Amino acid sequence: MNFENEPTIGQGIYTPRDIADILRLPYEQVHRWINVYWDGKLGQEYKHSYSWRTDGSQAVSFHTLVEFYLMMLFGEAGVPPRKVMKAHLRLGELYGTPFPFAKGEVLENIRTDEKHIYFQLPEGEIISLDGSDQLNLDFIRLFFQRLDFDANDLANKFWPMGKDKTIVVDPNRKFGHPLIGDRNIYPETLYGHFQAGDPIPYIAYVYKIEAQEVVDALEFCRAA
Repeated sequence: MNFENEPTIGQGIYTPRDIADILRLPYEQVHRWINVYWDGKLGQEYKHSYSWRTDGSQAVSFHTLVEFYLMMLFGEAGVPPRKVMKAHLRLGELYGTPFPFAKGEVLENIRTDEKHIYFQLPEGEIISLDGSDQLNLDFIRLFFQRLDFDANDLANKFWPMGKDKTIVVDPNRKFGHPLIGDRNIYPETLYGHFQAGDPIPYIAYVYKIEAQEVVDALEFCRAA
């Protein structure tokens, strides 16, 4: 298994602060997830860590960032973290990857009733991932629609505001920093102009982009 626990081109580099800004989570929560769950509980099981140190800061790869988003959704639905970790381990064994929550087939077929986690196998059988035996609803669809996948069915792009907006996180560009569509422009660059008093039409003209792209950048930065 490739744990992506060292800086590599195309895998992205995300510090806890980066993840907190992109996913709009408290920094302390992200820091805890890395150390208690991914490097802690999962790391102990796999005998590998998910993070590394770069320039004195802890960092993880794009696929860990994607998994954090699913962890967040399960938490918002009321699923306890220990059950999320148990599901992660079972799916990791089933698919032979340390990043099962970043795999398209998993995201298409994982289910929860807001207490337990289930998975629908390719042959149609639904199994419990945490020892329970009840089934109710599917709630991962929105998250799945915010991702693009590569030939190996692993997430390779994340649209944090949805694909109707232009902000994209692509680990193959600018070390995975959020960018505006297919342009190498940082949202915070445009936000800085706006804070300095430049109007949206002027910013769009200077950077040769659409006004809506500026609006998306401002919305992303304000939320972060």
